This record gives sequence, C-alpha cells and structure tokens, in this order.
Amino acid sequence: MRTCVVSMVAADSEGPNDRGVRMFRRERSIPLRGSAAALCNNLSVLQLPLRNLTHFGVVHGPSAHLLSAAPEGVPLAQRQLHAKEGAGVSPPLITQVHWCVLPFRVLLVLTSHRGIQMYESDGSVMVYWHALDSGDASPVQAVFARGIASSGHFICVGTWSGRVLVFDIPAKGPNIVLSEELAAHPTSVTDIASEPAQGQDCVADMVTADDSGLLCIWRSGPEFKLSTQIPGFGVPCTSVQLWQGTIAAGYGNGQVRLYEASTGTLHIQINAHARAICALDLAPDVGKLLTAAEDTFVHIWKLSRSSESGYIEVEHCHGECVPDIQVCGARFCDPSGNSFAVTGYDLAEILRFSSM
Repeated sequence: MRTCVVSMVAADSEGPNDRGVRMFRRERSIPLRGSAAALCNNLSVLQLPLRNLTHFGVVHGPSAHLLSAAPEGVPLAQRQLHAKEGAGVSPPLITQVHWCVLPFRVLLVLTSHRGIQMYESDGSVMVYWHALDSGDASPVQAVFARGIASSGHFICVGTWSGRVLVFDIPAKGPNIVLSEELAAHPTSVTDIASEPAQGQDCVADMVTADDSGLLCIWRSGPEFKLSTQIPGFGVPCTSVQLWQGTIAAGYGNGQVRLYEASTGTLHIQINAHARAICALDLAPDVGKLLTAAEDTFVHIWKLSRSSESGYIEVEHCHGECVPDIQVCGARFCDPSGNSFAVTGYDLAEILRFSSM
C-alpha cells in the first residue's frame, strides 16, 4: 500500500484558497470570564440543534468555564466548575473538559491532577468522582488524567501512568463503575478518540495516544481488546481522531499522519504546520479534518477514500491565521464542518468562524 507525503506552504504564506475566494469568515467572538490555559485540546463543543444552542467548554487553572451561545454568538449563560479538592494542600489544576455523547445520555467529564469528575451535560449536578491513585508515582512525577472519549456505553479516560480507565455508564443515575483498566502505553496518555462500530464485529473503534507517539487501536465491548499498535518516532502525539476506519494523528513536529485503523498502515504524511499541533477535530458527516498548531494557523482538509483504489485522499480546503495568539484549542461547531471555534492562551474570548 502506498505512502504519500504532502507538504504545506510555509507558515507565513497564504493557503491555496486564501488567494481567491475565502471559504470562512470571522464571526462575533464569545467573551470568556477568563482565558484558556496553555493545554492541548483545550476546547470542547456540544451542539444542541433542537434548542438552537451550542455549548463551549474551556479550562484554566483549577476551574472550567462552560457557556451556551446562540448561532449569532450571543452568550446566554455561563457556569464555572471547580476541580474537586481530594487530598493535597493546593487546588488541583484541571487538564481537560469534554462532553461525552453516549447512546442514552450526555455527560460532561472533567479531568485534573487529583481525579475525574462526571456531571450532567449542563454541569449542574456531579454524578461521579474518581480519585487518582498516586501510589506508583515517584515524588517528582506529576499525577493527572487526560484524554477523554466515549465508546458505546463506556467512557474512557487516560492517565499519567499510561493506563486508560474504562467506566461503565448506566442509562441514568450515578451508579457508574470502573470496569476495566487498559495497560498498553509506556508513557502518559495524551488523547483518546472513538467512533461508532455500527454493529460490526472485530472493528477497531477506539484509538489512544501517548507522549512517546505510540498509538494503540482497540475494539470496544464488555472487554476492550488491543487490535494494533503503531510505534512512535520520538515525537509526542498530541491529538488524535478516528473517522471511517482512518486514524488522523497530530504530532509535536507539526505533522499529521493518516493510518488505516485495522492494520496500522501509514497512508499519508502531511507536513501541515511549522510548529507543534495542539488540536485536531473531524466533521463526521463530510470527512473534514481541522488541524490547529502553535504556528498560529488553523487548516481544514477534506478526507475521502478512492472508490477505485481504496486509498485515502486529502485535499487542502482552507487556511486561517490567528495572529499573535498561542492557539490551544479548536473544534468544529457542527457535524458538517460549516463553522469552527478557536481558543488561545491569555485570550479571554472564543473566536468563531463560519463558511461564506
């Protein structure tokens, strides 16, 4: 199977579609009570089409900022959640916030240096708290959870030790159970992604990444099974996505690599950014891939699979520069990829862009 290398234009030049008609325009930004912390994947988005609302979640220090906004960007409500203290003398720092959409309910998950908190989707009620066990950590080693994804009726959360905690979620109520711990990573988990298996047996439907760049592909179920491992190459994998059996992985050197989930075969390597990638996202309805990095650029790519050869093909659709901002989070705001949002360190607002 072929491997294709795609190199982007230099980071200070315009993308192919920026010389002609622009695909996206800047919309009204959404103010935050505080800025976003300098963490990868520091933005979560939950769209509520029936209510014509979009929820945004951003973390900074010991708190998470949640807000709801109408399509025109007017903030309607804000809520601030704090990390549960647990044992310790200083307030724990939140590492990530993420909405997990399960078949029967939506939960909001917060990870921190002390544990894992699960809330009802609006953050009004905490339904579960899991304290991290630091027994195996050395005195100089940081203890934290990071990387959140749902698969079926499970929520999976990565940890500092490389283990992935699998929680069995009931249809309602707080009777959440830690059902399994997956031990396949030698270093801290950085991100987790999943997609519905659509009733197919033996289909890899979850991928986990770590600081060494190792990717582990899993088949979810009553017992999760390790399907394939993709070795790292000395660079952390900071963000990962899964779409129709294709893994999109973003790395600390600015590369995006597309792998076949079932085999681990590398399809395409994209030299997408001049600096470390901080966020990836996928619009599942159309196969658009969003990449954001510390070079202040956000790029959008179109993924497709050739009907003749079966190979993955990539087309660059749009490049957006967010000048003088250390980008730390970016997400599509709808499943068709017609709008996206961006957060930045020391930036007290969420930037919004929509298709023209």
